[in-house]
Amino acid sequence: MTIFEKSVKGRKGFKLPEGSVPFEGKDLPDHLIRTRKLALPELSELDVVRHYTELASKNYSVDKGFYPLGSCTMKYNPKLNEFLASLGGFTEIHPYQPVETVQGALQLMYELKEALCEITGMDEISLQPAAGAHGELTGMLIVRAYHLSRNDTKRNVALVPDSAHGTNPASAAMAGFEVIELKSTEDGLLDVEELKKHLNDRVAVLMLTNPNTLGLFEKDILEIAKLVHEAGALLYYDGANLNAIIGRFRPGDMGFDVVHLNLHKTFSTPHGMGGPGSGPVGVKQFLARFLPVPLVRKSKDGSYYLDYDLPESIGRMRSFYGNFSVLVKAYAYILTMGEDGLKRASEMAVLNANYLRKLLSKYFKVASERTCMHEFVVDGSEFVKKTGVRILDVAKRLLDYGVHAPTVYFPLIVHEAMMIEPTETESKQTLDQFAEIMGKIVDEAIKNPDLVKSAPHNTPLKRLDDVTATKNPIYRYQ
Repeated sequence: MTIFEKSVKGRKGFKLPEGSVPFEGKDLPDHLIRTRKLALPELSELDVVRHYTELASKNYSVDKGFYPLGSCTMKYNPKLNEFLASLGGFTEIHPYQPVETVQGALQLMYELKEALCEITGMDEISLQPAAGAHGELTGMLIVRAYHLSRNDTKRNVALVPDSAHGTNPASAAMAGFEVIELKSTEDGLLDVEELKKHLNDRVAVLMLTNPNTLGLFEKDILEIAKLVHEAGALLYYDGANLNAIIGRFRPGDMGFDVVHLNLHKTFSTPHGMGGPGSGPVGVKQFLARFLPVPLVRKSKDGSYYLDYDLPESIGRMRSFYGNFSVLVKAYAYILTMGEDGLKRASEMAVLNANYLRKLLSKYFKVASERTCMHEFVVDGSEFVKKTGVRILDVAKRLLDYGVHAPTVYFPLIVHEAMMIEPTETESKQTLDQFAEIMGKIVDEAIKNPDLVKSAPHNTPLKRLDDVTATKNPIYRYQ
Protein backbone atom coordinates (compact mmCIF):
# COMPACT_ATOMS: atom_id res chain seq x y z
CA MET A 1 0.00 0.00 0.00
CA THR A 2 1.36 3.43 -0.94
CA ILE A 3 1.53 6.31 1.49
CA PHE A 4 -1.18 8.07 -0.54
CA GLU A 5 -3.56 5.17 0.05
CA LYS A 6 -2.97 5.47 3.80
CA SER A 7 -3.96 9.13 3.78
CA VAL A 8 -6.89 10.19 6.01
CA LYS A 9 -8.43 13.62 5.39
CA GLY A 10 -7.71 16.06 8.19
CA ARG A 11 -4.98 14.00 9.85
CA LYS A 12 -1.83 15.97 10.60
CA GLY A 13 1.65 15.17 11.82
CA PHE A 14 3.42 18.51 11.72
CA LYS A 15 2.56 22.01 10.63
CA LEU A 16 5.18 24.52 9.60
CA PRO A 17 4.87 27.99 11.17
CA GLU A 18 3.66 30.81 8.99
CA GLY A 19 6.48 32.55 7.14
CA SER A 20 7.53 35.96 8.42
CA VAL A 21 8.24 37.22 4.89
CA PRO A 22 5.10 37.92 2.83
CA PHE A 23 5.01 36.34 -0.63
CA GLU A 24 2.60 37.45 -3.30
CA GLY A 25 4.21 35.87 -6.33
CA LYS A 26 4.66 39.20 -8.10
CA ASP A 27 8.23 38.39 -9.12
CA LEU A 28 7.34 35.06 -10.72
CA PRO A 29 5.75 34.47 -14.13
CA ASP A 30 2.19 33.13 -14.01
CA HIS A 31 3.10 29.68 -15.36
CA LEU A 32 5.36 29.07 -12.34
CA ILE A 33 2.74 29.93 -9.71
CA ARG A 34 0.76 26.99 -8.32
CA THR A 35 -2.99 27.37 -8.72
CA ARG A 36 -4.06 24.47 -6.50
CA LYS A 37 -2.81 22.90 -3.30
CA LEU A 38 -0.21 20.15 -3.35
CA ALA A 39 -1.79 16.69 -3.35
CA LEU A 40 0.16 15.55 -0.31
CA PRO A 41 -0.96 12.60 1.83
CA GLU A 42 -2.43 13.46 5.24
CA LEU A 43 -0.96 11.32 8.00
CA SER A 44 0.20 11.46 11.60
CA GLU A 45 3.87 11.25 12.49
CA LEU A 46 3.33 7.67 13.70
CA ASP A 47 1.74 6.71 10.37
CA VAL A 48 4.74 8.10 8.48
CA VAL A 49 7.33 6.44 10.74
CA ARG A 50 5.62 3.05 10.49
CA HIS A 51 5.24 3.33 6.72
CA TYR A 52 8.91 4.02 6.04
CA THR A 53 10.10 1.55 8.67
CA GLU A 54 8.03 -1.12 6.94
CA LEU A 55 9.53 -0.19 3.57
CA ALA A 56 13.04 -0.29 5.05
CA SER A 57 12.44 -3.80 6.38
CA LYS A 58 11.61 -4.95 2.85
CA ASN A 59 14.77 -3.47 1.40
CA TYR A 60 17.93 -5.52 0.96
CA SER A 61 21.36 -4.27 1.93
CA VAL A 62 24.86 -5.55 2.59
CA ASP A 63 24.11 -5.02 6.29
CA LYS A 64 21.30 -7.54 5.95
CA GLY A 65 22.85 -10.26 3.80
CA PHE A 66 25.33 -11.45 1.20
CA TYR A 67 25.89 -9.59 -2.08
CA PRO A 68 27.87 -11.88 -4.43
CA LEU A 69 27.33 -9.23 -7.07
CA GLY A 70 30.27 -9.33 -9.47
CA SER A 71 31.57 -6.34 -11.47
CA CYS A 72 30.45 -3.91 -8.75
CA THR A 73 32.25 -4.52 -5.46
CA MET A 74 29.60 -4.55 -2.72
CA LYS A 75 31.62 -4.98 0.44
CA TYR A 76 30.75 -4.05 3.99
CA ASN A 77 31.29 -0.40 4.89
CA PRO A 78 32.55 0.10 8.47
CA LYS A 79 30.15 2.24 10.48
CA LEU A 80 33.13 4.14 11.90
CA ASN A 81 33.64 5.79 8.52
CA GLU A 82 29.97 6.81 8.39
CA PHE A 83 30.29 8.33 11.85
CA LEU A 84 33.40 10.28 10.90
CA ALA A 85 31.76 11.67 7.77
CA SER A 86 28.83 12.87 9.90
CA LEU A 87 30.97 15.01 12.22
CA GLY A 88 29.88 18.63 12.32
CA GLY A 89 33.24 19.91 11.11
CA PHE A 90 32.57 18.11 7.83
CA THR A 91 28.80 18.51 7.47
CA GLU A 92 28.37 22.12 8.58
CA ILE A 93 30.77 23.79 6.15
CA HIS A 94 29.95 25.20 2.75
CA PRO A 95 32.09 24.49 -0.33
CA TYR A 96 32.25 28.15 -1.25
CA GLN A 97 33.54 29.37 2.12
CA PRO A 98 36.84 31.26 1.96
CA VAL A 99 39.66 28.70 1.74
CA GLU A 100 41.26 29.95 4.95
CA THR A 101 38.12 28.81 6.86
CA VAL A 102 38.10 25.26 5.44
CA GLN A 103 41.76 24.32 5.73
CA GLY A 104 40.92 20.99 7.41
CA ALA A 105 38.67 19.92 4.54
CA LEU A 106 41.27 20.94 1.97
CA GLN A 107 43.98 19.08 3.89
CA LEU A 108 41.84 15.94 3.90
CA MET A 109 41.27 16.21 0.13
CA TYR A 110 44.95 16.88 -0.53
CA GLU A 111 46.13 13.94 1.58
CA LEU A 112 43.50 11.64 0.04
CA LYS A 113 44.68 12.69 -3.41
CA GLU A 114 48.29 11.96 -2.48
CA ALA A 115 47.33 8.53 -1.10
CA LEU A 116 45.41 7.65 -4.25
CA CYS A 117 48.37 8.73 -6.37
CA GLU A 118 50.59 6.36 -4.41
CA ILE A 119 48.08 3.51 -4.66
CA THR A 120 47.60 3.89 -8.43
CA GLY A 121 51.06 5.04 -9.53
CA MET A 122 49.65 8.28 -10.93
CA ASP A 123 51.21 11.75 -10.59
CA GLU A 124 48.12 13.94 -10.15
CA ILE A 125 44.47 13.29 -9.33
CA SER A 126 41.19 15.22 -9.52
CA LEU A 127 38.60 14.28 -6.90
CA GLN A 128 35.85 16.11 -8.77
CA PRO A 129 33.99 13.41 -10.79
CA ALA A 130 30.82 12.24 -9.06
CA ALA A 131 30.84 8.55 -10.02
CA GLY A 132 32.64 5.90 -12.03
CA ALA A 133 31.06 6.62 -15.41
CA HIS A 134 31.49 10.34 -14.76
CA GLY A 135 35.17 9.62 -14.14
CA GLU A 136 35.33 7.71 -17.42
CA LEU A 137 33.90 10.68 -19.30
CA THR A 138 36.36 12.99 -17.55
CA GLY A 139 39.28 10.72 -18.45
CA MET A 140 38.21 10.46 -22.07
CA LEU A 141 37.84 14.24 -22.36
CA ILE A 142 41.42 14.49 -21.07
CA VAL A 143 42.54 12.01 -23.75
CA ARG A 144 40.82 14.11 -26.41
CA ALA A 145 42.32 17.34 -25.07
CA TYR A 146 45.80 15.81 -25.13
CA HIS A 147 45.64 14.79 -28.78
CA LEU A 148 44.09 18.11 -29.82
CA SER A 149 46.84 20.00 -27.99
CA ARG A 150 49.30 18.28 -30.32
CA ASN A 151 47.16 19.06 -33.39
CA ASP A 152 46.70 15.31 -33.80
CA THR A 153 43.12 15.72 -34.99
CA LYS A 154 42.95 12.37 -36.81
CA ARG A 155 42.91 10.42 -33.55
CA ASN A 156 39.21 9.88 -32.99
CA VAL A 157 39.06 6.12 -32.33
CA ALA A 158 38.73 4.43 -28.95
CA LEU A 159 39.51 0.71 -28.80
CA VAL A 160 37.39 -1.20 -26.27
CA PRO A 161 37.52 -4.96 -25.55
CA ASP A 162 34.31 -6.96 -26.00
CA SER A 163 34.48 -7.85 -22.30
CA ALA A 164 34.56 -4.19 -21.16
CA HIS A 165 32.10 -2.63 -18.76
CA GLY A 166 29.16 -1.23 -20.70
CA THR A 167 29.90 2.33 -19.65
CA ASN A 168 33.29 2.26 -21.42
CA PRO A 169 31.99 2.52 -25.00
CA ALA A 170 29.24 4.88 -23.86
CA SER A 171 31.72 7.26 -22.20
CA ALA A 172 34.04 7.14 -25.21
CA ALA A 173 31.16 7.94 -27.57
CA MET A 174 30.00 10.83 -25.36
CA ALA A 175 33.52 12.26 -25.53
CA GLY A 176 33.31 12.23 -29.33
CA PHE A 177 35.21 9.05 -30.15
CA GLU A 178 34.37 6.34 -32.63
CA VAL A 179 34.34 3.06 -30.72
CA ILE A 180 35.86 -0.11 -32.17
CA GLU A 181 35.37 -3.37 -30.31
CA LEU A 182 38.28 -5.78 -29.88
CA LYS A 183 37.60 -9.51 -29.69
CA SER A 184 38.95 -11.49 -26.74
CA THR A 185 40.90 -14.73 -26.98
CA GLU A 186 39.23 -18.03 -26.13
CA ASP A 187 40.62 -17.80 -22.60
CA GLY A 188 39.02 -14.38 -22.07
CA LEU A 189 42.04 -12.09 -22.40
CA LEU A 190 42.68 -9.21 -24.78
CA ASP A 191 43.89 -10.64 -28.09
CA VAL A 192 47.25 -8.96 -28.72
CA GLU A 193 47.24 -9.92 -32.40
CA GLU A 194 43.75 -8.43 -32.76
CA LEU A 195 45.02 -5.26 -31.07
CA LYS A 196 47.92 -4.99 -33.52
CA LYS A 197 45.51 -5.10 -36.47
CA HIS A 198 43.64 -2.06 -35.20
CA LEU A 199 46.49 0.16 -34.01
CA ASN A 200 47.05 3.03 -36.46
CA ASP A 201 47.34 6.82 -36.53
CA ARG A 202 43.59 7.20 -35.92
CA VAL A 203 43.60 5.44 -32.54
CA ALA A 204 43.50 7.79 -29.56
CA VAL A 205 43.16 5.35 -26.69
CA LEU A 206 42.71 1.77 -25.55
CA MET A 207 40.28 1.43 -22.62
CA LEU A 208 41.11 -1.51 -20.40
CA THR A 209 40.64 -2.82 -16.90
CA ASN A 210 43.06 -5.20 -15.27
CA PRO A 211 41.93 -7.64 -14.02
CA ASN A 212 39.21 -7.76 -16.67
CA THR A 213 35.51 -8.50 -16.29
CA LEU A 214 36.13 -12.25 -16.28
CA GLY A 215 38.28 -11.67 -13.21
CA LEU A 216 41.43 -12.53 -15.17
CA PHE A 217 44.71 -10.64 -15.00
CA GLU A 218 45.86 -9.41 -18.42
CA LYS A 219 49.26 -11.12 -18.35
CA ASP A 220 50.42 -9.33 -21.52
CA ILE A 221 49.74 -5.86 -20.11
CA LEU A 222 53.34 -4.60 -20.50
CA GLU A 223 53.41 -5.62 -24.16
CA ILE A 224 49.96 -4.09 -24.67
CA ALA A 225 51.12 -0.79 -23.14
CA LYS A 226 54.24 -0.77 -25.33
CA LEU A 227 52.23 -1.37 -28.52
CA VAL A 228 49.67 1.32 -27.66
CA HIS A 229 52.31 3.94 -26.86
CA GLU A 230 54.38 3.13 -29.94
CA ALA A 231 51.26 3.80 -32.00
CA GLY A 232 50.96 7.25 -30.41
CA ALA A 233 47.85 6.37 -28.39
CA LEU A 234 47.12 6.46 -24.66
CA LEU A 235 46.19 3.65 -22.28
CA TYR A 236 43.12 4.18 -20.08
CA TYR A 237 42.44 2.19 -16.89
CA ASP A 238 38.89 1.48 -15.75
CA GLY A 239 39.32 1.25 -11.98
CA ALA A 240 36.19 -0.80 -11.27
CA ASN A 241 38.31 -3.86 -10.44
CA LEU A 242 41.01 -2.13 -8.42
CA ASN A 243 39.85 -3.97 -5.29
CA ALA A 244 41.72 -7.02 -6.61
CA ILE A 245 45.20 -5.53 -6.88
CA ILE A 246 45.74 -2.80 -4.27
CA GLY A 247 49.16 -3.16 -2.68
CA ARG A 248 50.38 -5.67 -5.26
CA PHE A 249 50.16 -3.91 -8.62
CA ARG A 250 49.71 -0.29 -9.67
CA PRO A 251 48.07 0.77 -12.94
CA GLY A 252 50.77 3.40 -13.43
CA ASP A 253 53.48 0.74 -13.26
CA MET A 254 51.64 -1.31 -15.89
CA GLY A 255 51.84 1.58 -18.34
CA PHE A 256 48.44 3.21 -17.92
CA ASP A 257 48.30 6.96 -18.57
CA VAL A 258 44.81 7.74 -17.23
CA VAL A 259 42.95 6.04 -14.38
CA HIS A 260 39.49 6.46 -12.95
CA LEU A 261 38.67 5.04 -9.53
CA ASN A 262 35.41 4.04 -7.89
CA LEU A 263 35.68 5.13 -4.27
CA HIS A 264 32.20 3.66 -3.78
CA LYS A 265 33.49 0.21 -4.80
CA THR A 266 37.02 0.01 -3.48
CA PHE A 267 37.33 2.44 -0.59
CA SER A 268 34.45 1.69 1.74
CA THR A 269 31.64 4.03 0.80
CA PRO A 270 28.00 3.19 0.06
CA HIS A 271 27.26 2.10 -3.47
CA GLY A 272 24.35 2.63 -5.86
CA MET A 273 21.11 3.49 -4.03
CA GLY A 274 23.21 4.01 -0.90
CA GLY A 275 25.24 6.65 -2.77
CA PRO A 276 26.45 9.13 -3.74
CA GLY A 277 29.51 7.76 -5.47
CA SER A 278 32.87 9.23 -6.37
CA GLY A 279 35.04 8.67 -9.45
CA PRO A 280 38.42 10.42 -9.08
CA VAL A 281 40.61 10.58 -12.19
CA GLY A 282 44.38 10.21 -12.02
CA VAL A 283 46.89 10.97 -14.75
CA LYS A 284 50.59 10.87 -15.48
CA GLN A 285 52.37 14.20 -15.24
CA PHE A 286 52.25 14.99 -18.97
CA LEU A 287 48.42 14.99 -18.78
CA ALA A 288 48.03 16.92 -15.50
CA ARG A 289 47.48 20.24 -17.24
CA PHE A 290 44.18 18.96 -18.67
CA LEU A 291 42.58 17.93 -15.35
CA PRO A 292 39.34 19.64 -14.25
CA VAL A 293 39.71 22.83 -12.22
CA PRO A 294 40.24 23.50 -9.43
CA LEU A 295 42.95 21.22 -8.03
CA VAL A 296 43.76 21.16 -4.32
CA ARG A 297 47.35 22.34 -3.75
CA LYS A 298 49.63 22.80 -0.76
CA SER A 299 51.57 26.05 -0.35
CA LYS A 300 55.16 26.30 0.82
CA ASP A 301 53.89 27.70 4.12
CA GLY A 302 51.83 24.54 4.70
CA SER A 303 48.42 26.01 3.91
CA TYR A 304 46.07 24.62 1.26
CA TYR A 305 44.41 26.37 -1.66
CA LEU A 306 42.35 25.75 -4.80
CA ASP A 307 44.31 26.13 -8.02
CA TYR A 308 42.33 27.42 -11.01
CA ASP A 309 45.42 28.29 -13.03
CA LEU A 310 45.23 25.51 -15.61
CA PRO A 311 44.71 27.21 -19.00
CA GLU A 312 44.43 23.86 -20.83
CA SER A 313 42.00 22.29 -18.34
CA ILE A 314 38.95 20.51 -19.74
CA GLY A 315 37.00 22.71 -17.32
CA ARG A 316 34.79 21.99 -14.35
CA MET A 317 33.03 18.62 -14.40
CA ARG A 318 30.60 19.20 -11.52
CA SER A 319 29.58 21.77 -8.95
CA PHE A 320 31.91 22.27 -6.01
CA TYR A 321 34.92 19.91 -5.64
CA GLY A 322 33.55 16.36 -5.50
CA ASN A 323 31.17 14.41 -3.26
CA PHE A 324 32.88 15.44 -0.07
CA SER A 325 31.25 13.00 2.37
CA VAL A 326 32.41 10.11 0.17
CA LEU A 327 35.93 11.51 0.17
CA VAL A 328 35.90 11.62 3.99
CA LYS A 329 34.93 7.95 4.20
CA ALA A 330 37.58 6.90 1.68
CA TYR A 331 40.23 8.90 3.57
CA ALA A 332 39.20 7.30 6.87
CA TYR A 333 39.29 3.83 5.29
CA ILE A 334 42.79 4.31 3.88
CA LEU A 335 44.13 5.66 7.19
CA THR A 336 42.51 2.86 9.17
CA MET A 337 43.72 0.08 6.87
CA GLY A 338 47.20 1.39 6.17
CA GLU A 339 49.45 -0.05 3.48
CA ASP A 340 49.47 -3.57 4.94
CA GLY A 341 45.71 -3.59 5.52
CA LEU A 342 44.88 -2.51 1.98
CA LYS A 343 47.16 -5.19 0.57
CA ARG A 344 45.63 -7.77 2.89
CA ALA A 345 42.12 -6.78 1.75
CA SER A 346 42.95 -7.35 -1.92
CA GLU A 347 44.61 -10.68 -1.10
CA MET A 348 41.53 -11.83 0.80
CA ALA A 349 39.25 -10.71 -2.05
CA VAL A 350 41.25 -12.90 -4.43
CA LEU A 351 41.37 -15.82 -1.99
CA ASN A 352 37.61 -15.69 -1.37
CA ALA A 353 36.87 -15.58 -5.10
CA ASN A 354 39.07 -18.58 -5.88
CA TYR A 355 37.69 -20.56 -2.94
CA LEU A 356 34.12 -19.93 -4.08
CA ARG A 357 35.04 -20.65 -7.71
CA LYS A 358 36.27 -24.10 -6.68
CA LEU A 359 33.12 -24.79 -4.63
CA LEU A 360 30.75 -23.79 -7.44
CA SER A 361 32.69 -25.67 -10.11
CA LYS A 362 31.02 -28.81 -8.70
CA TYR A 363 27.69 -27.52 -10.02
CA PHE A 364 28.51 -25.26 -12.96
CA LYS A 365 31.07 -24.86 -15.70
CA VAL A 366 33.34 -21.90 -14.92
CA ALA A 367 34.12 -19.61 -17.86
CA SER A 368 37.86 -19.86 -17.25
CA GLU A 369 39.80 -22.53 -15.40
CA ARG A 370 42.63 -20.07 -14.72
CA THR A 371 43.18 -18.73 -11.23
CA CYS A 372 40.91 -15.72 -11.02
CA MET A 373 41.41 -12.46 -9.24
CA HIS A 374 38.54 -10.87 -7.25
CA GLU A 375 35.66 -12.30 -9.29
CA PHE A 376 34.83 -15.11 -11.68
CA VAL A 377 32.14 -15.94 -14.22
CA VAL A 378 29.94 -19.02 -14.33
CA ASP A 379 29.05 -20.31 -17.81
CA GLY A 380 25.55 -21.72 -17.40
CA SER A 381 25.02 -22.84 -21.01
CA GLU A 382 25.44 -26.55 -20.22
CA PHE A 383 23.24 -26.22 -17.11
CA VAL A 384 20.47 -24.63 -19.22
CA LYS A 385 20.61 -27.42 -21.82
CA LYS A 386 20.43 -30.05 -19.10
CA THR A 387 17.60 -28.57 -17.01
CA GLY A 388 15.78 -25.99 -19.14
CA VAL A 389 16.30 -23.58 -16.24
CA ARG A 390 17.97 -20.28 -17.17
CA ILE A 391 20.64 -18.51 -15.17
CA LEU A 392 18.11 -15.70 -14.64
CA ASP A 393 15.85 -18.25 -12.93
CA VAL A 394 18.71 -19.29 -10.64
CA ALA A 395 19.28 -15.62 -9.74
CA LYS A 396 15.59 -15.18 -8.92
CA ARG A 397 15.56 -18.34 -6.79
CA LEU A 398 18.51 -17.05 -4.77
CA LEU A 399 16.22 -14.29 -3.48
CA ASP A 400 14.07 -16.92 -1.75
CA TYR A 401 17.14 -18.03 0.19
CA GLY A 402 17.88 -14.49 1.39
CA VAL A 403 20.84 -13.87 -0.95
CA HIS A 404 21.07 -10.93 -3.33
CA ALA A 405 21.30 -12.11 -6.93
CA PRO A 406 24.69 -11.76 -8.67
CA THR A 407 25.16 -9.98 -11.97
CA VAL A 408 23.75 -12.13 -14.80
CA TYR A 409 24.25 -12.14 -18.58
CA PHE A 410 27.44 -10.10 -18.29
CA PRO A 411 30.00 -10.10 -19.76
CA LEU A 412 28.26 -10.73 -23.07
CA ILE A 413 31.05 -12.98 -24.32
CA VAL A 414 29.87 -15.74 -21.96
CA HIS A 415 26.50 -17.38 -22.68
CA GLU A 416 24.18 -17.62 -19.66
CA ALA A 417 26.76 -15.81 -17.58
CA MET A 418 26.65 -15.28 -13.83
CA MET A 419 29.39 -13.04 -12.47
CA ILE A 420 30.28 -13.60 -8.83
CA GLU A 421 32.42 -11.44 -6.53
CA PRO A 422 32.40 -12.40 -2.84
CA THR A 423 34.70 -9.51 -1.68
CA GLU A 424 37.17 -9.68 1.19
CA THR A 425 34.68 -8.83 3.92
CA GLU A 426 32.77 -12.14 3.72
CA SER A 427 33.70 -15.08 5.95
CA LYS A 428 34.37 -18.68 4.92
CA GLN A 429 31.10 -19.63 6.61
CA THR A 430 29.15 -17.24 4.37
CA LEU A 431 30.86 -18.57 1.25
CA ASP A 432 30.18 -22.18 2.29
CA GLN A 433 26.54 -21.33 2.91
CA PHE A 434 26.22 -19.63 -0.49
CA ALA A 435 27.73 -22.65 -2.26
CA GLU A 436 25.34 -24.92 -0.37
CA ILE A 437 22.38 -22.80 -1.48
CA MET A 438 23.57 -22.91 -5.09
CA GLY A 439 23.80 -26.70 -4.81
CA LYS A 440 20.21 -26.86 -3.53
CA ILE A 441 18.99 -24.73 -6.45
CA VAL A 442 20.78 -26.98 -8.93
CA ASP A 443 19.08 -29.98 -7.31
CA GLU A 444 15.71 -28.20 -7.54
CA ALA A 445 16.33 -27.38 -11.20
CA ILE A 446 16.83 -31.08 -11.94
CA LYS A 447 13.96 -32.46 -9.83
CA ASN A 448 11.40 -29.63 -9.95
CA PRO A 449 12.40 -27.07 -12.61
CA ASP A 450 9.06 -25.22 -12.46
CA LEU A 451 9.80 -24.27 -8.85
CA VAL A 452 12.94 -22.42 -9.97
CA LYS A 453 11.39 -21.03 -13.16
CA SER A 454 8.60 -19.37 -11.17
CA ALA A 455 10.85 -17.95 -8.42
CA PRO A 456 10.96 -15.85 -6.32
CA HIS A 457 8.19 -17.06 -4.01
CA ASN A 458 9.05 -15.46 -0.64
CA THR A 459 9.73 -11.84 -1.62
CA PRO A 460 7.23 -8.95 -1.18
CA LEU A 461 6.83 -8.89 -4.98
CA LYS A 462 6.99 -11.99 -7.13
CA ARG A 463 8.63 -12.14 -10.58
CA LEU A 464 8.24 -8.86 -12.41
CA ASP A 465 7.62 -8.29 -16.10
CA ASP A 466 11.08 -6.84 -16.77
CA VAL A 467 10.47 -6.15 -20.46
CA THR A 468 7.27 -4.16 -19.91
CA ALA A 469 8.81 -2.31 -16.97
CA THR A 470 11.73 -1.27 -19.17
CA LYS A 471 9.71 -0.33 -22.25
CA ASN A 472 6.74 1.25 -20.49
CA PRO A 473 7.92 2.54 -17.11
CA ILE A 474 5.46 4.23 -14.76
CA TYR A 475 7.28 7.18 -13.25
CA ARG A 476 4.65 8.52 -10.87
CA TYR A 477 1.73 7.41 -8.74
CA GLN A 478 -1.62 8.22 -10.28
